[in-house]
Amino acid sequence: MMQIRNALAPMAAAALVLGLAACSKEPAEPAAQETGTAVPQPTPSSAAGTGPAVMPTAIPGALQGRWGLVDADCTSSRGDAKGLLTISGDTLTFYESVAKLATIRSGSPSSFNGEFAFTGEGQSWNLDVALTSPDGGKTLIRKDTGPDAMPGPLTYTKCP
Repeated sequence: MMQIRNALAPMAAAALVLGLAACSKEPAEPAAQETGTAVPQPTPSSAAGTGPAVMPTAIPGALQGRWGLVDADCTSSRGDAKGLLTISGDTLTFYESVAKLATIRSGSPSSFNGEFAFTGEGQSWNLDVALTSPDGGKTLIRKDTGPDAMPGPLTYTKCP
């Protein structure tokens, strides 16, 4: 009998702890009590008031302007600035080609990704172009993807 009592004592203590823990829980949501189904709880992002990121409608202003691959691209007065890139809200203008924004993929104040329709020297092609400025607008990194894309990113400096 003593062995049974010694074996039951820890089980009784565990049952008491579990019973007290069950009593201390907050009651279920009323809808869950009525229907027997769980009520979805807000996620941390929706509870904090932040929803999904807002899709931009144009290339962000911080990425717009004149950008040069080398210093001379920004200062040339002879029209031979072959590395100059001019960005507006929906257009990328290069030395011998122009790219019009076709589809916006994603964006933030310092980055943008979209599909662009390029034309130049009697040809046309499409590329996805990612633009980022990791340092507040001093430099611009351009990465093209697609069948006609250049390998690797290009780094531009903001023209004065």
